Amino acid sequence: MKIKLKTKTLVLKIVIHLAALLPIINLYMDAFADQLGADPVKAVIHYTGIGAFNLLLITLCISPLAKLLKQSFLMNVRRLLGLYAFTYAVLHFVSFIAFDLQFDFGLLFSEIVKRPYITIGMLAFILLTLLAVTSIPKLKRKMGSHWQKLHNLIYLIVLLVAIHFYWSVKSEISEPLFYFLISFILLAWRRQKIKRWLNFLQKR
Repeated sequence: MKIKLKTKTLVLKIVIHLAALLPIINLYMDAFADQLGADPVKAVIHYTGIGAFNLLLITLCISPLAKLLKQSFLMNVRRLLGLYAFTYAVLHFVSFIAFDLQFDFGLLFSEIVKRPYITIGMLAFILLTLLAVTSIPKLKRKMGSHWQKLHNLIYLIVLLVAIHFYWSVKSEISEPLFYFLISFILLAWRRQKIKRWLNFLQKR
């Protein structure tokens, strides 16, 4: 039984690696080959951003799916999905700095201060970085019960990313609204857990 579960987990992890890596490799190959249309910078930034958001939402889907389908092995890939969400977020941030701002860090600071959607996005990125760093097994063991309380920040991050996406869109809002709806459903599923977490924070 254990061997079978290990095999299922391994196969699923391979699928995740391929599904996450191949599209991003193809994206940057198309970008450098000038195959992304009239505004390749916007295409790269949007693709990496929406990819990070998708992976965050998929990560949140794992726990409900594991319970619903009674497939506990699914829980073994949450960390991998979360790290790929962070990887896409890093690529989103780096692409923005490299292609849009031309590594002008003074302009970056100015944009963070002046544009609320970038302010929100940076906050989400910093929090996601914190979760990625503390996902290292050694740190997780050292943190003990505090690890889960810290990683409940994923709920706040999803909300911040949804707001960042909505505010960044200037005309067509149907896509960000759809993502808002999905985020709301996944957070509502965990309303009791979120309520306990908020109560814990209030007592600190």
